[in-house]
Amino acid sequence: MSRPSPIRNPDFSSPKVMTKRAWWLVILNLILPGSAQLIAGNRFIGKVGIWATLGALIAIGLGLLINWISPATMIGLLTNPMSLTVLQSVLIAYCILWVVLTLDTLRLVRIVKLWPSARWAVSILAITGLVIGLGGAGYAATVAGSARGAILKIFESQKQIEPPVDGRYNILLLGGDAGPDRLGLRPDSISVASIDAKTGQLVLIGVPRNTERATFAKGSPLYGPFPNGYDCGDLCLISYLYTYGQEHPELYPNAVKEGSQPGIEAMRDAVEGLLGLKLQYFVLIDMQGFADLIDALGGITLDVPQRTPLAAAIPGSKPFGWVEAGTQHLNGETALWYSRSRYESTDYSRMSRQRDVQEAILRQFTPQNVILRFQAVAAAGTQVVKTDIPATMLGPLGDLSIKAKKLPVTRLELVPEEFNPAYPDLKKISAAIKDAFNPKATSKPTP
Repeated sequence: MSRPSPIRNPDFSSPKVMTKRAWWLVILNLILPGSAQLIAGNRFIGKVGIWATLGALIAIGLGLLINWISPATMIGLLTNPMSLTVLQSVLIAYCILWVVLTLDTLRLVRIVKLWPSARWAVSILAITGLVIGLGGAGYAATVAGSARGAILKIFESQKQIEPPVDGRYNILLLGGDAGPDRLGLRPDSISVASIDAKTGQLVLIGVPRNTERATFAKGSPLYGPFPNGYDCGDLCLISYLYTYGQEHPELYPNAVKEGSQPGIEAMRDAVEGLLGLKLQYFVLIDMQGFADLIDALGGITLDVPQRTPLAAAIPGSKPFGWVEAGTQHLNGETALWYSRSRYESTDYSRMSRQRDVQEAILRQFTPQNVILRFQAVAAAGTQVVKTDIPATMLGPLGDLSIKAKKLPVTRLELVPEEFNPAYPDLKKISAAIKDAFNPKATSKPTP
């Protein structure tokens, strides 16, 4: 006659046997959920738990393999709302299954049959393992839901994917005046991020907001009212075209439908004419909310070239603070003031500081940092960003951003003394841009 299994059919009258059995069942449930049921309880439930766990491990392994072979594909999957919905649903289902398996394991253990000294220890181990597991899976499910919500809100544009032009993606970056009711009004910061579609080489081109005599191609809606360019001196600065476009929405009747605004399209036409580049996409950032995004990232670290006063451009105003020279870690509010302070400062030095802040954010926008702070980053992002980049472009652009982090950022500021914003020399600007695009160029970017 065979001896009964001490796991499935134990001697319930022996506290020693039951305690030893309890430890085995709880540990097996932690290592491979479902295994406790397979050997001591309902085998069907056990098989469901084991296959679900093995499926999860296989999915994680495939994810790591896909990320190693093609990061763009993985980024595309993780930024696809449908994929995120499926992922969140699977994670929630697994959390429920884990709770059921853990509670059933405690039922199989028969706590009252254990040595009194072991009852609390076994229970605490089972519950602790459950909490840790649920915490991880639950957080992942929450992140998936937050990511889906942020992507649907920020990247809602139905615009078609734009191919690279001359091997580059060119994105117009606009920093809008602070305040929820003034988003984008007379952009305080105008620049273009040009990305090599193969290498990820990034060139940041700074355009002074006081640039005059913007010209437009014949196909531009602005060519009609300004066939000779936006030429009326300091009353016709390039940044004023945002307001002009907003006041004349009939010039860009499809702008809102394509996830843009008439003012943004006017700015795009003006910057395209100035730089001689096709701007496939735009990103508009509310500068006040910009501080929230920096705080969400845990602040930014800057190499400050000189002691910088912080104050508004109000007659008689005094600095309320300073950013000292050297390596400094700034919170969102201080970084915003550092990039916008006008105290004893020219627009051109402000441009340089703004580009410093942009670069610092790019460096610190790492996957690890975003994952650790995802909830705050997603919440800030939905408040500060408007763009016509479609969600389907997040994979390719995300892959290029990873490559860009390994390369130095080239900066070209179209400021005096080398460039004259009042009388832009388009040929000189075009030549400077070509030099900046050449990764072997030995000339230093304009300071």
